[in-house]
Formats: sequence, C-alpha cells, structure tokens
Amino acid sequence: MARRLDYSARYPLHTTKELYAALSNRDYWEARVTEMRKYSENEVVSHEVSDSGIEIVLHHILPREMLPEIAQAVMRKDLVITRKESYGPFNEDEVLGKYSASIPAGPGSLGGTIRLFPTDTGCTARFSSEAKVFIPMVGPRLEQLMLVNLVDLFRAEAEETVRWLEDQNPTS
Repeated sequence: MARRLDYSARYPLHTTKELYAALSNRDYWEARVTEMRKYSENEVVSHEVSDSGIEIVLHHILPREMLPEIAQAVMRKDLVITRKESYGPFNEDEVLGKYSASIPAGPGSLGGTIRLFPTDTGCTARFSSEAKVFIPMVGPRLEQLMLVNLVDLFRAEAEETVRWLEDQNPTS
C-alpha cells in the first residue's frame, strides 16, 4: 500500500508569475542545484521551456555510506536519483505540474503532482506525493523514510527559491 503526503511551499511576497518565471530560467535551477550540493551531488541534466510548459531533469547522487542502514541493506551502490519535473503553460489562476523520482532497478516509485496557485499574500506550490516500495516487511518503513526526507528536500528547495526570487526582485 502506497503512502501519501502533501507539502505546501508558500511564497508570501511573490506572485505565481514570478515563481513560474524562475522555473523557466536555467540560472534558477543551476543556483538551486548549487545550494543542494550541501546535501548531495546534484546536476541539471536538461531544462526545456516551450509554449506547452517547462520540463526539467535533475540527478541527485547520494553516496551509499550516507544512506540509512535500512536503505544500505537494499542498495549496494551509490543512490542515483533521476528527478523529472514538468509544468504546464502559465495560467494566472493555477499552473499544474507533476514530478517523479526514479532509481535504476529501484524497488519502488516516488512521484506526484504540483499545483502553483495565487494566494492573498503571494503564491503557493503544493506537492501531493506518493511513495511505494515493493519490498515485503521493510517497504512501509522505507516509504515513510522517503516521504520524510522529501519534505526536508522540498523545504530546503523552497528556502533557496525565496532567496533567488528576492535576489531577482530586491524591492519585494
């Protein structure tokens, strides 16, 4: 049985349009990846912007020795996570997107939807996530571990996004 979790990143001083513009900007992603290198090796694999939206592919590489013992029991090498995010075209009311994270020969799945929408004070990015691990007995513990770490990742990325937005528009 999959586990689900919702997380909202709030941007009280920034509009949906500003957030979408950041997501459209390769420099934003490079800055975010640079900040996330404090936690693991990261890189922007691809970033494409078109009339139909935004497509981004990232790699996160976690050395095996940094993984929790329960994960080390399953993983024999460094953990390479390919993360894909896509956002539809800009719409002032809301922007819908999705994300997935995969591990080669990984025993499960992680993904979800993203919804960007305006609020009275700015905008919010809401992530609705689902983790599923197909390993009897330890699957539920790994799913919970994945979701807890995902919230930490989303929180750190949101903090970097706020910094980046403030640097781009210091009068906000």
